[in-house]
Order: sequence, then C-alpha cells, then structure tokens
Amino acid sequence: MSTHAVHTRPGLRDAAGLAIAGLGWFVLYRLNAPFWDWLIYTVLGLPPTSNAGSALHFFGYDVVKITLLLVGIIFIVTVLRSYMSLERTRALLGGKREGVGNLMAAGLGVITPFCSCSAVPAFIGFVSAGIPIGVTMSFLIASPLVNEIAIGLLLGMFGVGPTLLYVAAGLTIAVVAGWILGRLHAERWVEPFVFQTTLRGEVIDDASQLSWVDRVTMGREEVVTILRRIWPYLLIGIGVGAVIHGWVPTGFFTTYASADNPLGVVAAVAIGVPLYSNAAGVMPLVQSLYAAGIPMGTLLAFMMSVVALSVPELILLRRVLKPPLLVAFVAVMAVSITLVGYLFNVLLAT
Repeated sequence: MSTHAVHTRPGLRDAAGLAIAGLGWFVLYRLNAPFWDWLIYTVLGLPPTSNAGSALHFFGYDVVKITLLLVGIIFIVTVLRSYMSLERTRALLGGKREGVGNLMAAGLGVITPFCSCSAVPAFIGFVSAGIPIGVTMSFLIASPLVNEIAIGLLLGMFGVGPTLLYVAAGLTIAVVAGWILGRLHAERWVEPFVFQTTLRGEVIDDASQLSWVDRVTMGREEVVTILRRIWPYLLIGIGVGAVIHGWVPTGFFTTYASADNPLGVVAAVAIGVPLYSNAAGVMPLVQSLYAAGIPMGTLLAFMMSVVALSVPELILLRRVLKPPLLVAFVAVMAVSITLVGYLFNVLLAT
C-alpha cells in the first residue's frame, strides 16, 4: 500500500504539473494581444496608426507570441523525438535504395534531432552505416529546413495553407536534391577519411529505455537550451521586423521584390544565402515583408535559402565534402528553392 503510494505520487505530481503548465501557456497566449493593446494604446497613449505605436505593439506582441509558440512546440516535439534516436534512424535507412531511401530520409529528417552544428558527425555516422550519399544528403537537407520551429512559427503567423506548402516544398527539395546528388556518384567527392570511419560494436538505442519522467525532463531542458541559443536572433529578427512594420514604406520593398519583378525570387535567394540565421530569427522579418506586399513564394524562397544554405553550415560541411560536391550541393539547392518560389507565386496568385 505504502509502496504503491510512493510510486504513484510522483506520477500524479508530474501530470498535475504538466496540466498547470499547459493551462498557463493557454492563458498567456490568449491574453497576449489584449495586454499589448492595453499597454501600448491605453497606458502609453500611442495611436494604433502611429509609427511608434505600431512598431512597439508589433515587437512586444511578437516576442511573447513567438516565445510561447517555441516553448510549446519544442517541448511537445522533443518528447515525441525521444522515441526516435539518431541510431534508430540510421538503422531504418541502412540498406535502402535510392528513391525510397531519399523519401524515407527526408521524412525522418523532420522528426529527428539535428542542427547544422552536428552536420559533420551526422554525415560520418550515416556514411559509416552504409547509407548512400544521396540518401544521407536528403536527411541533412530536410532536417534543418523542415523543423518544428519553422513549422510552428509558420502555422502561428500565416496559417495552415502556407505551412503545408512550405513543408511539402521542403520535403520535395530534400528528396529531389538528394536523388540528383546521388546520381552524380558523389562518393568520389567525399573526403577519404569519412569512408575509413567504421561503427564499432552494437549500437545501443537508449531511447527505448527512457521513462516518461525522463522524456518530460528532456523536453523541458531542450526548451531552455534552444531558447538560450536563439534568443539574440529572435529579438534582432523581431526588432528589424518592427522597424519595417512601423517606419519603412511598403513601396521600398514592392519596387524590387514584387510579383511583377521577374527576378524577385532570384534576388531573394541570392540575398538569403550569405545571411546567417535560423527560422526563429528570420520568421518575424518574413512576416513584416509579407505585410509590406512581398509575394509569399518569394518570402518562402528567401527563408529557405537563409535556413538551408547558411555559410557556417557550408564551412562545416567542407570538412567532409570536397569542393565539387559542396558546389553541386549549393547549386542544386539554390535552383530548387528558386523554382519553388516561382511555383508558389503562381499557385498563390490564382
């Protein structure tokens, strides 16, 4: 009796804590807009149509909204991801042929923990497990491009339609780009030491040994870790978005990147490649540019180029890829993203 009580109470406390946290999240999310309306327009007395009032409201509201979205989505996805380790992903992809393997790799890339900083060890681990280069590239493309942060922010800012288009486009790019790179017989352009790295012993999949409390703890710690890593980009991105929202005239952007400019998507991709940011940092800027009249396809292409073709990630990949494969990777990605941008502009204009 007493032993049962000892084991039950922590579970009940955890469930109650999660329920209270979820309720608190919901209340904060619902009160966010009314609070900033009251603070900016009533307490500070700034008119909604003024530049300062519009910019301050945009900044405060979006900081809270995006932070809440990140907290909720990162926690839920991390708990779900705790059931799918990187080792299990390698086991699922090992021995798969191109085509099917590319599709599976892109899908697994969405739900498997990965970031650009782990590009090199992930690449080595996949190749050492016998996974084809093209299939490996599909995973490496999909994982940072279609992640929970991008999906959650798109869903909160633009709704279901653009989010589904982005996810479909990201997965398509990952599959097609990986298949093309595989058809190039890219093994010859991989640094030799990668193939000399072998897996020793049996891989132990710790994911199956985790308790529910462990998974909740992982989710909570991942929220703190990611927020600590991205908060400067988040504040800078929202700050730039607020300035654009409040002071920059819409004609400044529509002149160069409107749907009437045939090179608007190309320019957006070219501008995005050298920038270094993540979805949390670039999303507020995308939202402001969309409000300024920039077509959604152009903005999604810009976002994809920023997230998937960051210079630091390319520098890391250079450790395992020879220049011809790195150039081919950038070229295939840039062309694919550009085509997707034009396609979205056509589809969303009709």
